[in-house]
Amino acid sequence: MGDINQEVHNAFEVIREGGIILYPTDTVWGIGCDATNAAAVAKIYALKKRIETHSMIVLMNGEKMMYNVFKEIPETAWQIIDLSEKPTTLILDNPRNVAENVIGLDKTLGVRIVKEPFCFKLMERMKKPIVSTSANISGEPTPKSFKEITADIVNGVDYVVNLQRDKVAGTPSTIIKLTNDLQVKIIRK
Repeated sequence: MGDINQEVHNAFEVIREGGIILYPTDTVWGIGCDATNAAAVAKIYALKKRIETHSMIVLMNGEKMMYNVFKEIPETAWQIIDLSEKPTTLILDNPRNVAENVIGLDKTLGVRIVKEPFCFKLMERMKKPIVSTSANISGEPTPKSFKEITADIVNGVDYVVNLQRDKVAGTPSTIIKLTNDLQVKIIRK
């Protein structure tokens, strides 16, 4: 297994040049890039064979990053984050300062604050959020471990993080849509 600081450095160098990475998250293995780089985001859509109208989740490492992307965050969002016992993705209104092609057609963005050490340190180094989408071709099952990820995905990224390769993933995150007018909708439990 790799050294976390070395892996953060390696991933940072690739992402800084517009590359995409395969990396462990707090849920499943993900494909990611700089969430502010539209060309890098487009590479992920192409690799996953996913239509660009299906937006992707963006990971963040805390409140400061959240407020950089959302001018308004309902108080309920912070309550959900504080009370969640498992990884929870919130879909919020009117994101800014991210690539247009990660934003949904309805002007929303799915975000998750992560404490997972690799992701957290990478975003701390980048000072930007990262895209997180499951490491599979669109429509295929989500891999539960690194060894279940197809060769197309492994060979299609610019860098594969050498951490947690033997970890079996838990379930994907809960997804809750929360609008600025305080409507709440559970998308995935």
